[in-house]
Amino acid sequence: MKKFLFSFVIIFLLAACGSPAPSDTPTLLQPSPAPEGSEPEAETLLEPESAEPVCIALEPTQADIDRALNFAGKLFETPDWERTYTVSEDSVSVSWYSENLISIVFLEALVFPCGYEDLDLDAFFNLENWQIILGNYQSFQLEAECRNDSGLRLYEFLAVDQGYEYAIRYWAVSDTDTRVLTFMVVLPVESPDLMEEYAYALFPQLTSCE
Repeated sequence: MKKFLFSFVIIFLLAACGSPAPSDTPTLLQPSPAPEGSEPEAETLLEPESAEPVCIALEPTQADIDRALNFAGKLFETPDWERTYTVSEDSVSVSWYSENLISIVFLEALVFPCGYEDLDLDAFFNLENWQIILGNYQSFQLEAECRNDSGLRLYEFLAVDQGYEYAIRYWAVSDTDTRVLTFMVVLPVESPDLMEEYAYALFPQLTSCE
């Protein structure tokens, strides 16, 4: 088998106003009659202002870097694995590569400065995005996708590169209101036991979609 490299390119306050306290004797105000011969003025309806999302800084913080580097604990701190990481404008990426296991593990901490909802993630993890994430493979096929009650998502792929088949499990974690963590494990299809071992160690609440 061969040594392969993998690259990952990635790419909602209403102000409440209090009403004045009513006086002891309510006064009914009648509208003044319009001057004779004049047209009554149309009422002007004021549209409420749209609420603007409260956004934070786009750049990752030191806490983001520490979170990404420590997320997997010591699972990949063995001689088989080599770790690298990068900090970009809106994310922190950590990768582990093993030449002996012919495998790669990739974590990305994504910053959503204005927050996100489930529908945003549905749109984010689309075919175009997968073509970017898995663009280094000759072909790939989405075998299954699922999520649990906590919103943890799992996507399972089968990919081919230079005649070799790889099993891929890709988790997406709603970590905070403005942070999403993604974690991808790529192993040869001949290593199902190792895949199960890593999946259980990382995400015991959702190891597979079976």
